[in-house]
Amino acid sequence: MLVSLAWLTALVAGIFAILIGQRKCFPYFWKDIFFLAKVARYGIRLEIYKKTSKVVTVLDRFVQQAARIPNKPFIIYEGITYTYRDIDERSNKVAQVFDKLGTVKKGDTVALLMSNEPDFVCVWFGLNKLGCSVAFLNTNIKSKSLLHCFNCCGAKILVVGADLLATLEDILPSLQEDSIQVWAMKKESSHPGVHTLLDKLEQAADLPVPSGRRAATSLKAPTLYIFTSGTTGLPKAAVITHLQSLKAAGGFWAFGGIQDDVVYIALPLYHSAASLIGIGGTVELGATCVLKKKFSASQFWRDCKKYNVTIFQYIGELCRYLCNQPKAEGEKDHKVRMAVGNGLRQDVWREFHRRFGEIRMCEVYGSTEGNICFMNHNGRIGAVGRSTCLYKLFFKYDLVKYDMMKDQPIRNEQGFCERVRRGETGLLLSKISAQSPFFGYAGSKQQTEKKLLRDVFVKGDVYFNTGDLMAEDEEDFISFKDRVGDTFRWKGENVATTEVTEILGLVDFIQEVNVYGVEVPGSEGRAGMAAVIVRPGFEFDGKKLFDHVLRDLPSYARPLFIRIQESMEMTGTFKQQKFGLVKSGFNLSTISDPLYFLDNAEKCYVPLSGDVYDSIVNEQRKL
Repeated sequence: MLVSLAWLTALVAGIFAILIGQRKCFPYFWKDIFFLAKVARYGIRLEIYKKTSKVVTVLDRFVQQAARIPNKPFIIYEGITYTYRDIDERSNKVAQVFDKLGTVKKGDTVALLMSNEPDFVCVWFGLNKLGCSVAFLNTNIKSKSLLHCFNCCGAKILVVGADLLATLEDILPSLQEDSIQVWAMKKESSHPGVHTLLDKLEQAADLPVPSGRRAATSLKAPTLYIFTSGTTGLPKAAVITHLQSLKAAGGFWAFGGIQDDVVYIALPLYHSAASLIGIGGTVELGATCVLKKKFSASQFWRDCKKYNVTIFQYIGELCRYLCNQPKAEGEKDHKVRMAVGNGLRQDVWREFHRRFGEIRMCEVYGSTEGNICFMNHNGRIGAVGRSTCLYKLFFKYDLVKYDMMKDQPIRNEQGFCERVRRGETGLLLSKISAQSPFFGYAGSKQQTEKKLLRDVFVKGDVYFNTGDLMAEDEEDFISFKDRVGDTFRWKGENVATTEVTEILGLVDFIQEVNVYGVEVPGSEGRAGMAAVIVRPGFEFDGKKLFDHVLRDLPSYARPLFIRIQESMEMTGTFKQQKFGLVKSGFNLSTISDPLYFLDNAEKCYVPLSGDVYDSIVNEQRKL
């Protein structure tokens, strides 16, 4: 008896010692195990789809949910509730209209230009039910870029929201010349050649089209095209396959989302975050989403309390806007328990927790077209994710040394890249493989190739170049540091410097332009700035430049600052040098060149005065 008791005591003591050691040496062990188990479970489901060629797509999942919980609220928009049955039947009507007209067939691509509203989802799902791919168009893009989008994805039909039809007036003739049909979500239209859709939806039956029309036999089949800015300047159509959409739809579930959750979506649906993670994630859970046409900081918490929101999607800017709102009573009196997004600065993260409670902030890293994703399931402030040894077994990535001056990865004498040491900042590269495929861009093999880096560590290997500088600490937490190359991020959007350069170069008094992003105190990302050489015989005209960028560039791409230079610094390969310009920013105390600021009140680029400069750096001026 005494021996048995001694053994039992020793066993308990041993287990206790192991647990103490585990907590001290491996504090994230159990969190990592449980999270990876969920991810593996979801991954096994996708592998079964691969092996059996019976893919249950996001749309199939929605149809299943509509049959299982038909009367449950799916979308709440402007106070009106739309159930799963409502959206299913209306999307059936969309499918019926286009099917009877005979304008589309399985495999076709249809472009969608629409603001956040329930009909965005209805048109998206309705066209998918016919086996069509849908190209989401950014509602901010202008005429030239918009026409380019059709060339990329090959769409011959455009469905446009009623509130956006007027923005197409200048390009309608070009669309019609290219035999692109335009369908407006209106009952009648005064625009010649524009078809109306609402009147036809009212007459259409809500019967489902045969499921075979939407059936997918491969995870690699494209279902969407989402446009992203890039080094070409013009938008690129990232190919979104069923594999990518299914992975994204599992995000909320992986973080612990349940069917009783109410998800708040105020990000634009043409972005992958709101559509793939937000709508797709809501469908996967069988949950409810509150859809907003636009984000409003003043209405956010009021909405959250009114609709009992439990999860919201964010970009870093959104959380900063909320923190900048006047303090009010009961700021922690809500049911929000989790937020999923990216780009949250550490100081904003801490302030957000202090103001609004210990909401679980789930940072996600990944680009629309990329083949790698990090998820911060541990909640470490400032990290975009944690890479365990198990994660690295399946997803091969590396951080390599990068030359900021030459704007390219550093290669050794053998011509191969070199890994950075733990804690150092390096360029994130993700190996392309069967487990991590890269599907590229529609209509541009050249741009697809530009995202690849070959012969990285051995001859013949191929990696996806994320264009992001990252660092990995001693505990395997990964943090985002900066973007490199010809893009920067502002107001939650990627800005292509070459597109802005091309647009500015059309102004008659501008001889040469160099566009880059600069840090602004208190703001996420980088604001646009352009170094400009004025053409001989001309003078800088702030009013003319303001009118030009207002007409031809979306708001987030308009340079906030202009720097007048006599000459441009070039690299050894005759590329414009940006590093020094980025470093000096718009600092009046260190820059002797004339500086101008985009003043929306004056509707002009005005000289950057000391008072204006101080109001910007002291975060007193809204940008």
